[in-house]
Amino acid sequence: MLPGPTRIVSAGIGEREALLRHTVPTLLATLIGFSLSVAVAFLTATLLDFWAPLRRALLPLLIVSQTLPLIALAPLVVLWFGFGLLPKILLVAFVTFFPMVVGFLRGFSSADPEAEHLLRSMGAGRSTVFRMIRLPASTPSFFASLRISITYAVVGAIFAEYAGAVAGLGVYMQSAKNVFRTDLVLSAVLMSTLLTLALYGAVVLIERRCVPWLRVEQGAER
Repeated sequence: MLPGPTRIVSAGIGEREALLRHTVPTLLATLIGFSLSVAVAFLTATLLDFWAPLRRALLPLLIVSQTLPLIALAPLVVLWFGFGLLPKILLVAFVTFFPMVVGFLRGFSSADPEAEHLLRSMGAGRSTVFRMIRLPASTPSFFASLRISITYAVVGAIFAEYAGAVAGLGVYMQSAKNVFRTDLVLSAVLMSTLLTLALYGAVVLIERRCVPWLRVEQGAER
C-alpha cells in the first residue's frame, strides 16, 4: 500500500534534479517571508511595549487572527495576489508573525526592574532603558520563538504552493499525487523535513553567535 523507505530514498535520488529545482522557490519564499515576519514582529512588539493602551487594543486582535484557518486563507491570498512569489511570502509571514510578537513581548517584560529603576535614576529616558535593558532581555525569548516559527515557515510556504503556484515542493507533491507516485510525494516530504532541520540548525547557530552568554548560563544551571 505504501512504498518502503528504501524506495522513497531511491526515488528521491532519481528525481533529485527536479526536487532541487522545486526546493529553491520554497526556500526563497520561506526566507523572505520569515525575514519580513521578524521585522514586522519586532516593530509591532516595540510599539505594543511602549504604549500599553495600544497593547490592550491590538493583542486580542492578534490572537483572533490566529484562529483564521490557513486552508481557507491560502486560496484567497492566491486569488488576490496571483501565483507568483508574493502570496507565499505573505502566508509564511502570517504563520510565523504571532509567535515572534509574543516572544518579543514576553522578553521585554522579563527585564530586570531594578536595572530599569537604576537607569531612570541616572536620568535615562525610556528609549535608552529599552535599548540597554529591555531589548537585551528579550533575546532568549525571541530566539525560542524563532526556533518554533522557522518550523512553521516551511509548512506555510508548501501550503501556499498547494493552493496555487508555478513551482515549489507543494506543486511537486501535487503533481506526483495526481499520477499516483506516492514514493515521489514522500520524497518531497523528506526534502521538506531536511530543509526544516537545516533552517532550524541555522537559527541555533545564529543564537549561539548572538547570545553566547545564554549557553554559558544554561551549562552552569545543569
